[in-house]
Amino acid sequence: MATLTYVYAESTAVLGPLATYAEPHAYDLCTQHAGSLTVPRGWEVLRLAMPSTPPQPGPDDLLALANAVREAASAAPETPARHNHAQMEPPASVEGTRRGHLRILREPS
Repeated sequence: MATLTYVYAESTAVLGPLATYAEPHAYDLCTQHAGSLTVPRGWEVLRLAMPSTPPQPGPDDLLALANAVREAASAAPETPARHNHAQMEPPASVEGTRRGHLRILREPS
C-alpha cells in the first residue's frame, strides 16, 4: 500500500508510505496500482522509500479505535425497551413457524 499526492505547481507526483491521516488530494493505492503508476507527459514521479513491513498498530491506534466506537455508540439513537409485536406480525394470509422472537415465513403459493 502507498499514498499518492500531487504537487501541481512542480508537475510532480509523490508516491510514498501509506499516510497515517486523511489529507485532501492524497490517494491510497494498493501495491499493484502503486507499482504501475504513470503520470502525464512532462511530470515526474518521486518514489519515496517504502517500509518492508507494514507498521504494527500501537497504543495510539487502539485508543483512537476505542474513542471512535464510543462516539458511534453515543450518537446512535436509543432503541425502545419494548417492541410493539402487533406491528411485527405477518399478514393473516401468510403462514409461518415461530421460533422464539423470530418467525419463518413461507412463500405464498
